Amino acid sequence: MTRTLKSIIKCPHCGFEIEETIPTDSCRFFYQCSRCGVRLKPKEGDCCVFCSYGTVKCPSKQEN
Repeated sequence: MTRTLKSIIKCPHCGFEIEETIPTDSCRFFYQCSRCGVRLKPKEGDCCVFCSYGTVKCPSKQEN
């Protein structure tokens, strides 16, 4: 199975969107919006910010 390693993260506070590379060797728990500065963390039940705010889930969720 091919994993997608690019995801667009959308800040729920200001709506800013940016494409980011999903790390394959770690889980990204925090992410700071480059527009408004809000520090995002995963929603309850999600493992990382990509699963909560990204267009593509993290590699471990893509495999499930």
